[in-house]
Amino acid sequence: MSEMRERNVRCLSPAGFHDMAYVEWGDPRNPRVLVCVHGLTRNGRDFDFLAERLAGEYRVVCPDVAGRGRSDWLEDKQLYAVPQYAADMATLIARLDVDGVDWLGTSMGGLIGMALAAQRKAPIARLILNDVGPVITATSIARIGEYVGRAPRFDGIEQAEAFVRFVAAPFGALSDEQWRHLTVHSLKTAADGKLEFRYDPGIAVPFRAQQAADAGKDVDLWPIYDAIRCPTLAIRGAQSDLLTPETHAAMAQRGPRARLAEIPGVGHAPMFMDDQQVDRVKEFLARE
Repeated sequence: MSEMRERNVRCLSPAGFHDMAYVEWGDPRNPRVLVCVHGLTRNGRDFDFLAERLAGEYRVVCPDVAGRGRSDWLEDKQLYAVPQYAADMATLIARLDVDGVDWLGTSMGGLIGMALAAQRKAPIARLILNDVGPVITATSIARIGEYVGRAPRFDGIEQAEAFVRFVAAPFGALSDEQWRHLTVHSLKTAADGKLEFRYDPGIAVPFRAQQAADAGKDVDLWPIYDAIRCPTLAIRGAQSDLLTPETHAAMAQRGPRARLAEIPGVGHAPMFMDDQQVDRVKEFLARE
């Protein structure tokens, strides 16, 4: 089994410095780097299974985006948005001391990857978008808005896991061990002994402001996607409410003309906790 290392990198925002935590798997001298970035309320430990599978070939780096996991919470909640996240990731990539990285982004992590890959001289060699694309549906935004930032508290791990299983039901048929893994790494113990989610409820501030501004409309990011030039794989959960079949198909015709893959029995989003899903990633990364 590959050894996991916990590290931090100091990043800068208009409100000052903050530490972004990450875990790293594989040989730290390996120039082949895969950066895996999680969704809105998740954390880098979501990728443990995939990282263990790929650590023999890759240095796999899984950050906790600011405000999540072991990373610092931002003083200015309005900064919880893609521009700050992208700047933090540029700092992380500089820390890794490589010319370029491959990128796997789930949902929000995919949006950050798109934002970086669309730039001139981007350091992303290959891009994998996990159940996200250039159109974010109003339906999925409303669903996410029902729970993000609500900050429930739990008396014990079983109660917390029941909540995670309910909210994350679209992840598909995970094992009891996998649900427990996702739950444990999402929680911290408060001073009074209650369990709380390990993310800043303040991440909901800009989310809800954007939700109000969009007034129930889909979010259109086609100009960003169309600027991407690196090889791209677009993975869709077959039951996803965020990435529609129509948008998924169009991603093969525009911008980087992505290769397409679909994961049966899963909504938003595939979690790469089984061999078949990981194999989709391995096959794509093995292409020259």
